[in-house]
Amino acid sequence: MPILIDNQQERHRLDAAAVADAARQVLAALDRPDAELSIVIVDDVRIEQLNRSYLNHRGPTNVISFPMQEGPFAGINPDLLGDVVISADTAAREARHADMPFERRFNQLLVHGILHLCGYDHEDDAAQARRMERKSRQMMVLLDNPK
Repeated sequence: MPILIDNQQERHRLDAAAVADAARQVLAALDRPDAELSIVIVDDVRIEQLNRSYLNHRGPTNVISFPMQEGPFAGINPDLLGDVVISADTAAREARHADMPFERRFNQLLVHGILHLCGYDHEDDAAQARRMERKSRQMMVLLDNPK
């Protein structure tokens, strides 16, 4: 399962191997062990540009997912999930605000992004939001308690 890590920011230290390992654990737990994924780590300036260009929202956000399993060409490569873009700046700010380690907040955003790529959603339906929240908690228990 190819997982590409592209760290485009320099302000926050991240272990690319640990990020890839976390993604592999989540994908395996979601019964998608062969899935392909890219994880792009950016700063607030870049994620704000993406947020404006693709979602028509102003300001930085913490994570954006770009699924490849939607639209007319979704079936071409069913293992290609898409891209998860995470702002390390926003993750660090949110971690400080929540009094948690940066790595844990980053993993929460990684899980959130991967769940979106796997079809989970929280925006339009309360039941779907609860389903996604339950799955997110399950994935974080897995990452917080490695075997």
